Amino acid sequence: MNVDLSDPRFTAIGLLTEAFTGLRGHFEAQLDQHRLSIVEFEVLMRLARTPSHRLRMTDLAGQTSLSTSGVTRVVDRMDRDGLIRREACSADRRSSYAVITDAGLERLDALLPEHLEIIQRWLVDPLSPGQLDALLEGLRKIRDAVNPCATAGTGEPAELPAEPASA
Repeated sequence: MNVDLSDPRFTAIGLLTEAFTGLRGHFEAQLDQHRLSIVEFEVLMRLARTPSHRLRMTDLAGQTSLSTSGVTRVVDRMDRDGLIRREACSADRRSSYAVITDAGLERLDALLPEHLEIIQRWLVDPLSPGQLDALLEGLRKIRDAVNPCATAGTGEPAELPAEPASA
């Protein structure tokens, strides 16, 4: 084999994947008790954390793990459930917004204390404050490099990754 399987890059991505999978399992179990999928929770959180509580559908797709057609399906389902609503964009008839409703905010309010306990127990407590700060800084850099659209529509500027140096 020409590749060194002990390369720390394999270890880094493996650990990141294993940590994410473990956290996701805890989140899914908790969210299931509140009749939400992890994707629906992600949509509610993105909308709730946006100052206007609304995002263009294309921006919502860029911030989530969904395609534009996937966002449409999730938003339609959540609209039927009264958690979000669609609003037409007055400046562009081809665009629309997803807006969190009071019922969506209430659903989040009911589940977030327990959700924060899970985050505290499984993500924050194992790390020192310095390690947590370094993790957040590193994750932001990685996010901005691999998904520069992740902050679209939020007012948070995305840092575009630097062009790779030619070898």
